Amino acid sequence: MEHLQQLKKHLLNMLDAEGAHIGFEEAVKNFPPKLHGKKSDGAPHTAWQLLEHLRIAQWDILEFSRDAKHVSPKWPEGYWPESEAPPNDKAWQKSIQQFRDSLEQMKDFVKKAREEDLYQRIPHGDGQTLLREILILADHNSYHLGQLVYLKKTLESK
Repeated sequence: MEHLQQLKKHLLNMLDAEGAHIGFEEAVKNFPPKLHGKKSDGAPHTAWQLLEHLRIAQWDILEFSRDAKHVSPKWPEGYWPESEAPPNDKAWQKSIQQFRDSLEQMKDFVKKAREEDLYQRIPHGDGQTLLREILILADHNSYHLGQLVYLKKTLESK
């Protein structure tokens, strides 16, 4: 049982981006509204696009992991917003809160998981396990949070 608690602790740390990577709160903290819809030279996405992509992908992974009736958005267009900028600051703040909420729900899911929950195949999937989904989520978030931080630094230096 101790090894399960250790594994859960490590997974929760990964979801919180503790250790080697920047966390979500630090990445979005004080992100200037005037930069939400801007691209840096050579950057493929704006901060808004990255934030929404993070939110949508995290929500999709969470719902796939816990709901057999969940239907994922169409790839790739369903995972990215249509506009480069949020319609207003309220939309930016709403996206941040929705990301926080789904992250907390995934963390609660991890905390309640039994060992067999982590390793057994998700019944409505095609071989995925909860452990795999958690690792993919942490990896995906880390990648795009790094892009967001880099984008902010390059835009602020102009």
